[in-house]
Amino acid sequence: LKGRYWLNKGTEEGFNKGIEYFQQAIAKDPAYALAYSGLSDCYSSLAEFGVVPAREGYLKAKDAALKALELDDTLPEAHGSLALIKSSYDWDWSGAENEIRRAIELNPSYTDAHRLHAEVLWQTGRLDEAIAETKITIELDPLSLDTNNDLGLEFFLARQYDKAIDQEGKVLELDPNYVVAYYFRGVSYLKKSMYKEGMREFEKGVAISPDDTVVLTGLGYGYAVTGKRAEAQKVLDKLNRLSKQQYVSAVWRAKIYAGLEDKDKAFEWLEKAYEDRSIVSVGYIKTNPMFDPLRSDPRFADLLRR
Repeated sequence: LKGRYWLNKGTEEGFNKGIEYFQQAIAKDPAYALAYSGLSDCYSSLAEFGVVPAREGYLKAKDAALKALELDDTLPEAHGSLALIKSSYDWDWSGAENEIRRAIELNPSYTDAHRLHAEVLWQTGRLDEAIAETKITIELDPLSLDTNNDLGLEFFLARQYDKAIDQEGKVLELDPNYVVAYYFRGVSYLKKSMYKEGMREFEKGVAISPDDTVVLTGLGYGYAVTGKRAEAQKVLDKLNRLSKQQYVSAVWRAKIYAGLEDKDKAFEWLEKAYEDRSIVSVGYIKTNPMFDPLRSDPRFADLLRR
């Protein structure tokens, strides 16, 4: 329970504390499948949030998920854990859907199975279905920060910016320190040409967590699209400095270069993200409005194909 509590914080500290608690549970009972599933979800989250390289996080996650299934293949949480890895790392979306169907079949009221199903849906660009599934998940667990944030993300990808701003506001009512919500509110404001409001959201996020790479990306992207190239470059320089101390996903820098409309640099970083599988998914790249300046370039179609 402590492991799940920290996992659901949705922060690097939370994921790492979750790992500690799940490992303690496994030390007490090496045959406890549920703890392996929780451990898997923590490692997946570290990779998904760009805290560790995708290969490192998802391969550790896969080992833990497969161990959980070996111990108890009727555990819906273990099938859910494996579904996330198949979708986000293996790019095996039909395999991920099969795992989710099995999880829901085993326990129809298992909230995370519905959340993971929505994730597979938006990762494959099926945004209307993803939004509908996430709304069901919120009905099952109205206070989940992750699920409420996911709905904001899906609204943003679907270009429903007012709904994204409103939804991420609900996340911040639940937890004013949930910095990813400031990021999605900020980029949604920018897409409405409400530049002051957007930059204010990024500044709030950076004030809470100065080295958070997601909200720094938002700040750099905001500077880029408002013509403040020197300030955008300073954020890129900071991300480069941070990358010498910790993992920084290539996707973040690709977004800032897309904002600057520096296509060669944007594709250079997207290619790195493709190679290390930190690119998130085809649906995320395909639908994300931040990549609009790249869409007419043949390299974009080639990336989606691959």
